[in-house]
Amino acid sequence: MTAQNSATRPTSIAVRPTTGPGRAAGTGADAGTATGSGAKTGAGSDTATGPGSATGTATGPAGSRSGTLLALLGVVAFSLTFPATAWGLESFGPWSLVALRSLLAAAIAGVFLLAGRVRPPARAHWAGLAVVAGGVVVGFPLLTTLALQTSTTSHAAVVVGLLPLTTAALSAVRTGARPSRRFWVAAVAGAAIVLGFTLAQSGGSASVGDAYLFGALLVCAAGYTEGARLARTLPGWQVIGWALVLCLPLSAAGSVLGLAYEPVHLTGHGLIGLVWAAAGSTFLGLYVWYRGMAAIGAPRASQLQLAQPLLTLLWSVVLLGEEMSPATPLAACAVLVCITATQRVK
Repeated sequence: MTAQNSATRPTSIAVRPTTGPGRAAGTGADAGTATGSGAKTGAGSDTATGPGSATGTATGPAGSRSGTLLALLGVVAFSLTFPATAWGLESFGPWSLVALRSLLAAAIAGVFLLAGRVRPPARAHWAGLAVVAGGVVVGFPLLTTLALQTSTTSHAAVVVGLLPLTTAALSAVRTGARPSRRFWVAAVAGAAIVLGFTLAQSGGSASVGDAYLFGALLVCAAGYTEGARLARTLPGWQVIGWALVLCLPLSAAGSVLGLAYEPVHLTGHGLIGLVWAAAGSTFLGLYVWYRGMAAIGAPRASQLQLAQPLLTLLWSVVLLGEEMSPATPLAACAVLVCITATQRVK
């Protein structure tokens, strides 16, 4: 643009392109990256630069690598959830364990939210946060904990083996994403490998907890999908933080009732399991997971979870003393091939 003045020489004025609706204003993997020094817009958000903006969504190879690494860290944290829950059940009943896990995670999230003086999210975000809370804060932990009373961790890994495919499918319906046919072929192949492997490990027999496991699969996929959508406008840690705070009255009441009616036998394993399930799986794991999904998209991030059941089996051997089949390394290699395929196609 050229500014013309009769008393001065023509001067060129550089005008930077503005960020339009729906266009990312940042290039970092963090959905909470501010645009400009000290910029902070939107209730409870560190970013937001227009309607529907995906502020902070990573772009380019560097952002994609960063998002993939964050999602992988989330997978590692989640892979320890079942062993930690098994340890926690040594000390607490299933209802007490889930309630205390949510209560402790909410306390951690509350400290971070207060320290950062984060304002509550906009009213439009609360419905999505309720889905996240119902799926990943209450639904999945409760249903899997109930299932682990009668199922082994290897059998429960069936849920995790099918979760990536379910998350990708729900994400496509919810967000309108349309992964390619090659993506779906690789995803279904990976899910089939994991499902066959985990069923073989558990002898292929159905357990009383199967209904709980498949219910957990559906509610968790819904929570992941909605959380990934919210993480495009809110920082990932605030998504899970506010979801935990939303459940605080329920988790507090559940803790009181659970401890009153279920026996408690405190052990070292039980306390470690509770702390990890709350701080590691529920808060830290979901924090990095939602940041990763916001950066690389829910369908691609979800396929990284194909490695989660195999990691869970590894921790089960190391921490719980369960035996590992010689087929495990072969299954791991096959799953990694499927993961690589889903990461290379769009």
